[in-house]
Amino acid sequence: MYHLAKGIYQNLTRKEEYSVLILGLDNAGKTTFLEQLKHVYSGRGLPPDKIAPTVGQNVGHLKINEMYLKIWDVGGQRNLRTLWKAYYTEAHAIVFIVDSTDRARIEECRDTLRAIVSDQDTEGIPVLMLANKQDRDDSLEVEDIKEIFNRIAEHLSARDSRVLPISAIKGTGVAEAADWLTSRLARNKQYRPPDLR
Repeated sequence: MYHLAKGIYQNLTRKEEYSVLILGLDNAGKTTFLEQLKHVYSGRGLPPDKIAPTVGQNVGHLKINEMYLKIWDVGGQRNLRTLWKAYYTEAHAIVFIVDSTDRARIEECRDTLRAIVSDQDTEGIPVLMLANKQDRDDSLEVEDIKEIFNRIAEHLSARDSRVLPISAIKGTGVAEAADWLTSRLARNKQYRPPDLR
């Protein structure tokens, strides 16, 4: 009887959960963005001076705008990027973070994003590109970042996509990015339904 009651209770209290991938080259600010999301939406999160480079992955579970998110921050070192594909089929959205100050690798960044959105397993899911480190004087303008993004627009077909400026270290633009993301996850629910947890 206990197992039946437990099963009924678990079924009635299951929640919809969306998986979000945070991708980008190493040192783009992926983990800092995740920690800022944790700080804004749960009151927890590491301060920027305590964040170390990600080797492997970090996972955060957050409730943002009445929506439960499982957020995967996956390391961006070149040897780890081949592992990203393993996450694509489970992802409901991708947040791609660009270091706006890393002019030397901006073409590599563009090629990496093109490979992600060209993969059949990411077809139809929202892609949010964040131009990070906009608080720095040496950062590229958001319009320049958008130009890079526009060059791969033909691979995005009809899916939702956007470029937004942020400073993950200061938290500027983080709430706006979360708002865009949750609205697009809700809109895309029919195409890629949430998991039940």
